[in-house]
Amino acid sequence: MSETASSRLIYGFHAILAKLRHDPEAIFEIYVDAKRTDPRARDLLRTAEQLSTRVLPSDGERLDRMVGTRRHQGVVARIDGRRKELKLADVLDGLDEPALFLVLDGIQDPHNLGACLRVADAAGAHAVIAPKDKAVGLNATAVKVASGAADTVPYITVTNLARALREMQEAGVWVLGAAGEAEKSIYTVDQKGSIAWVLGAEGDGLRRLTRETCDELVRIPMYGTVESLNVSVASGLCLFEARRQRAG
Repeated sequence: MSETASSRLIYGFHAILAKLRHDPEAIFEIYVDAKRTDPRARDLLRTAEQLSTRVLPSDGERLDRMVGTRRHQGVVARIDGRRKELKLADVLDGLDEPALFLVLDGIQDPHNLGACLRVADAAGAHAVIAPKDKAVGLNATAVKVASGAADTVPYITVTNLARALREMQEAGVWVLGAAGEAEKSIYTVDQKGSIAWVLGAEGDGLRRLTRETCDELVRIPMYGTVESLNVSVASGLCLFEARRQRAG
């Protein structure tokens, strides 16, 4: 089943469970690989049953064809494309493990945004947050570069980034800003608890108010001659260091 003007497909457990918990009326049906009988699949099926959401058994090959990738984890949902997107509060309320957020401050290039979404998906980030103004937005180019990650990682736009950072802090999230002049490195700061990594545009870095709102500024050690990294590369280093520490 293809997407239409009024519906679209999302896939992956995190994206679909988040939609079930916070906007279940937007889901038309969920397709689940009949071979998935593990606890994660049972949790999704139980939640869908409690909400009277239609579930259709399927097979992996059909799901591959529906979304054009094998990275669907065995679950695909067709949702109302006209309904509202998730809010930051929705994601914060639905977390069942320490938060891992990627916050992008003033990213203008859609290719960078798409690449950041792919990195966030690979690292298992719970959401990507960005300001509505002075940022590129999730346009067709960004979605294409994201290669499906735009439908697996919640992308949340906020009218006031500093206020959103404070909302995270009030929820117990430690906000780390990436800054080249900071004293601590990403390898020495503790990232085992709830973390939001904040990165600015290449060259410009973080805006003043954003920097002042962060709990701590941290640098990525640079050993060569270049002074900065592409924001998607920097995002990957920060997010995967958090995952490395948590796994250890």
